[in-house]
Order: sequence, then C-alpha cells, then structure tokens
Amino acid sequence: MNRIFAAFKPAEISSNHFLNQLKKKYNNKKAGYSGTLDPFAKGILIVAFGQYTKLFQFLKKTPKIYRATLWLGVKSLSLDNKNIQEIKTLKPFNFSTLERISKELLGLIDYLPPQFSAKKIEGKRAYEFAKKGEIVKLKSCTMEIFSCKILHYNHPFLNIEISVSEGSYIRSYCEIFAQKLGINATLSSLERIKEGKFVYNNEKEINVLEYLDLKPNFIWDLNKLENGTKLNLNDLKYQDSGNYYIENEKYFSIININENKVKYLLNKVEKC
Repeated sequence: MNRIFAAFKPAEISSNHFLNQLKKKYNNKKAGYSGTLDPFAKGILIVAFGQYTKLFQFLKKTPKIYRATLWLGVKSLSLDNKNIQEIKTLKPFNFSTLERISKELLGLIDYLPPQFSAKKIEGKRAYEFAKKGEIVKLKSCTMEIFSCKILHYNHPFLNIEISVSEGSYIRSYCEIFAQKLGINATLSSLERIKEGKFVYNNEKEINVLEYLDLKPNFIWDLNKLENGTKLNLNDLKYQDSGNYYIENEKYFSIININENKVKYLLNKVEKC
C-alpha cells in the first residue's frame, strides 16, 4: 500500500512506538515518518507507507507551527516536563517585556541543541549520554523563527504559537527566551499543529503530488516514462537545472536536471 497522511501522535509515547501502532492498525510493515516528535510532545506526524517512504526529502514541510507552554522559573535538564531539578517562584513579568523578547527572536538565531536530543555524537544519540549524566559537546545550529504570537500569559505559564524552519528545537527556543529574561524555564507542553501544508485530518489519504516541493515537468513521449528509458533534455518541456516530477496515469517519477544531464532520483512510483 502506497499512502501518505498526517497522523496525530499523543503525548507520552515515542514516535517509533506510535509508528508501530499504525503499522498494526493498517497491517503494513513498510512504514516511516518524518520529523520526530519528543515523547512528551503531541501533534502531527507525517507518516508514509510503501514506496511513499522514499518521498520525505521531497515534501513541503516548512514552516512548522507549534503551540508551546513555557513554564517560567523551572530548571530541567531536558528542557521539558521531565528531569526537573529546581522550581523557583518568580514575580510576574510585564507583558510588554515578553512581547519585546518574542520580537527580538524573530529571524535567524543560533542555538545549541538540547543534551536530551537525537543529535548523533560518536555514533550515539546525545540523549544516550544525557541519561547517564554525561555532558557532550554539541555543534551550534541555526533555526529561523518566522513568527511568534503570545496566546496567553497566566504566570508562571506563557503560551505561544510559533512558526519555524525545519530542524528547529522549540526546547532550545524556550531556553534562549528564558536567558533573555535572566531566568530558567522549561516547556510544560508542546503540540505541533502544522508542517508545511500538512495538518491533521483523521489520517485521511492525500494526493502526494500536491505536497511535493517540486515543479511539474512534462515528457513528450510518455512511453519513455512507462519503460523507464534514459531521458535526455530534449525529452522534457522544461530544461532548467533543478528537481521535478513527471507523471502519467499510473506512475510518477522524480528527476534531477544538472549540467544538461537528466537523472532519475525515483523512478515509477505508483500513484494511490
């Protein structure tokens, strides 16, 4: 079964465990997901079955939109509602101060991923070291904050809706926000509500071609697509460099044009 859809992962289970539940539910062994959600977080997870598991790198997945609750005055090793070391009672902040910081943090910002993260160090995940109390050196990364709206402030809880680039860590954003206030803070909740065009819709099957971050191209002789024949520039309507998809009634293929050469990236993927 070739299928792709947005599922809703509940809080307090891992993305892998949730995927295993979906495999059993749909009786499908070949499955995968894009964009791991932390166990404490909930929200949409892009899931694919069959040949569609090869399409994740070609999907439109930006911006990612989250709703998060920052718990001000709390120190957590994992920057979530686990591993809490300290809870301080703080005086409420002026709402104008919180709004000012949210605006200061728009655009590109450098950050360090959390120690409790899936980043790889020496072939192991960073969280494997963190669980043993070992601190590892993680490389600085960059994320882009497209927008951040304060939804509600009921001290010490600050609820925000934030739109970010792929690969962003909202836990790290929380840490930077807290540093601007001169305090500790952690996330008490996190929900992903959108990835690009993907929103939760009861696991409804979608037309994957509408979600590819690719331009359509057209082939003069459709038999060449059916037969998987090697393509030349003259076979195609559009000949500029880049990635494209081409389709017939049964299949679609993804191709790359570079230095006047055409290469199949994925060939003859069956339509749903």
